[in-house]
Amino acid sequence: MLRLLEPAGSCPQTLRERVFDGTYDKPFIVDNGTRRYLHFNLDAVQSAMRLDDPERLSLRYTRKMMAFLLFNHDPGRILLLGLGGGSLAKFCYRRLPHAALTAIEVNPNVIALRDEFRIPPDDDRFRVICADGATHVARLKRSKDVILADACDRSGLAPEFDTLEFYQGAYRCLSPGGVFVTNLCSDLSACFAHLTKISAVFGDEFMTLQVRPAGNVIVFAFKERRRPEANWEELETNALDLKRRFGLDFPKYVRWFGLNWKLRRWADAFV
Repeated sequence: MLRLLEPAGSCPQTLRERVFDGTYDKPFIVDNGTRRYLHFNLDAVQSAMRLDDPERLSLRYTRKMMAFLLFNHDPGRILLLGLGGGSLAKFCYRRLPHAALTAIEVNPNVIALRDEFRIPPDDDRFRVICADGATHVARLKRSKDVILADACDRSGLAPEFDTLEFYQGAYRCLSPGGVFVTNLCSDLSACFAHLTKISAVFGDEFMTLQVRPAGNVIVFAFKERRRPEANWEELETNALDLKRRFGLDFPKYVRWFGLNWKLRRWADAFV
């Protein structure tokens, strides 16, 4: 079933043609009976939700973004840049009951679909703001323990996040020991360009997880020195505890962190 944000009386045939030829310019929903998907076009899925378990993280990249819990087990303030279908917002809201969450979404049509994805209503510790994420970060006064940037548009990572100033703002907004996490949903050359900017701001204080070969890259950057090079055993112990608490494969994330870190150290030795 294809579901669109259009008034009653709209021509179904015309709308269907616009969706399939890529000229439809609003987010839309595809339901297959067991899962609900958010799309900006038919080339890629922006968000997915199991109808029988709406708070489960269905997409692999969202599960890997939650690896920030290895470095901050109980964040008090989380900023989400990009709402989408609310997968990260719902998971953090339900599973981190002591955290206050703010989600920034620039597209009002995405926010209009929040009920379809069972995103909780605003309350004393969760709110959704319709605003430009980069502008919000630039004006933000209060620090955040975790910033989760997952703001992709029809062609990849939203351009307002492709600036050195944005990463500088994110660094400034992090509390001591804070973690910045971003989903680089771009091609390889664009990912390298973003990593160069991140390195210019955070120095060597970042780590990466690849979602799949030639796919998204999740970057974890730290306000303070948080690299686990001296204490992998502690990370592995924490990972087992987190897997029991959240049902995500944190031990595997630690192994991948370790492999990526060793590869970086090896590459640096030849520079």
